[in-house]
Amino acid sequence: MSELLFRTNKLRASLLIFLLLFINNISVGKDNIDYSGPGDNKNGYDTSEYVTNSLSLDERKGKKADLIKYVTVKQLGLPSIKVPSNNPISRAKIELGKKLFFDRRLSLNNTVSCGMCHVPEQGFTNNEIKTAVGIEGRSNLRNTPTLLNIAFSKFLFHDAREYSLENQVWQPVLNHSEMAMPSFGFTIKKLQLIPGYTKLFNEAFPNEGINMVTFGKAIASYERSLVSGNSKFDKWYYGGDENIVSNKVKKGFDIFMGKGNCASCHTVGKKSALFFDNKLHNTGIGYAESMGLLNKKKTKVQLAPGEYVEVDNNIIKSVNQQKKMNDLGLYTITENPSHRWLFKTAGLRNISLTAPYMHNGIFATLDEVIDFYNDGGFQNELLSPMIKKLNLSSSEKENLKSFLKSLVGENINILIADAISVPVGDLTKDDPNWANERDMGYNK
Repeated sequence: MSELLFRTNKLRASLLIFLLLFINNISVGKDNIDYSGPGDNKNGYDTSEYVTNSLSLDERKGKKADLIKYVTVKQLGLPSIKVPSNNPISRAKIELGKKLFFDRRLSLNNTVSCGMCHVPEQGFTNNEIKTAVGIEGRSNLRNTPTLLNIAFSKFLFHDAREYSLENQVWQPVLNHSEMAMPSFGFTIKKLQLIPGYTKLFNEAFPNEGINMVTFGKAIASYERSLVSGNSKFDKWYYGGDENIVSNKVKKGFDIFMGKGNCASCHTVGKKSALFFDNKLHNTGIGYAESMGLLNKKKTKVQLAPGEYVEVDNNIIKSVNQQKKMNDLGLYTITENPSHRWLFKTAGLRNISLTAPYMHNGIFATLDEVIDFYNDGGFQNELLSPMIKKLNLSSSEKENLKSFLKSLVGENINILIADAISVPVGDLTKDDPNWANERDMGYNK
C-alpha cells in the first residue's frame, strides 16, 4: 500500500514538474509580454495549431447598434417574433438587459457574467471548451447553447426545463456552479447598491424599479434581440437570388431535405426556416455517454490552448475528486423512463460559428457531426426513429457541410460589435471590487 502511494505521489509530482516546465518553456523569449491582466490577456497563447476567437479587453472596441429593429422588423427566412404582452420591447429594456448581461458583479465574487459563457465573438456560445466553466472554475454539466435566435425557442436549456426567457434568466445567476448568487433577494440588494442601476431600471420600467421580475424582463429583452437571419441561404431559397450560393450549397440542401433526412428534426417551412422543431430527441449521444461508450483508455488533457498531452484515465480518476453526473436529459425533469437521453433539437442557423456541438460538446467540427449522423447515431432502445444510417458519400457530406455554412446571418458582425461595445463587468480602477467595500446590511 505504501509503495503504491509512493508511486502515485511520484507520478503526480512528475506531472506537476512537466506542467511547470511547459509553462516556463512557452514564456522563453517573450519577456516583453505583459501577463499582469485579469485573465483576459491572450498574448502568448496563439500557436500554429490554435488561434483563439476570444478578444482581449483592449480589443473590445465595438460599435453600438439599434437592436430593437431586429425584434420589430421581420428578417428574410425567419418568422415574426412573438413578444410577450407583459414585456413589450423597448430600447431602454434592451440596453439595460445588455448591461446586466455583461456585468460580472452579478456573480457572487464579481468575476463571472452571462457574457463569459455566451461569448459574442464565439457565436454567443463558447468555442474553446466542451462544457461551461462557472465561478471559481467550477465545471458545468453541459455545453453552452448559443443565444442567437433564442427568441424563437419554445423550450430553453438542453433539457427543455424552462419555457420563458424572462424566467430562464435566474437559473444561471442562482446556480452554484455558474454565478452562485445565494438568492433572489441578495441579487436585488446588490443591484440596488450599484450606482446607476436605479436610474436605468426606472427608465426601462417606470414605477416598478429593481425587482426580480424587472431583472428577468430586462435581460430577456436583450436576448430576444439577438436575431440573425437573411443568410446567403435565405437570399437564395426565399429571396430568389440564384447566384448568391454555389452549386455545392444547392446540392447540400437537396441532401439535407432528402437523403440526409435532416429536415425531419431541423424543419424548413415554405416562408421561413428555424431549422429546429421545438421538440426533443434521443440521438444516442446521451445514452453512449451514460453507458461509458464514449470513454477511451486515454484522454487528451489541455495544458494550455493548443497544447495537449494524453493521460491514462486511471491516473485522472486517481487525482480527480469531482465525479460528473450521469446526464439523462429530459428524464431529470419528468422522471419518466421513456424520456431518458432526450435533448432539445439545436437550431442550425449560424452553426459554423457555434462549435462545439451536441449537449455535451463532444464534437468539435461539423465533419464529426455529419459522420455521426451518417453512421446512424448510437443504437439504444429509445433511439429516435428518425436516426438511421444515411450512407452518404464523401462528396455528399462535403456538399451538406457547404449548405450548413451558408446559414450565417447577415447581421452577425453587427450583433457582435454591439455586444463588445459594452464594458466588461463595469469594474473600474476606482471601484475594483465594490462588494467588499459596501455594506450589505450585515454590520448594522
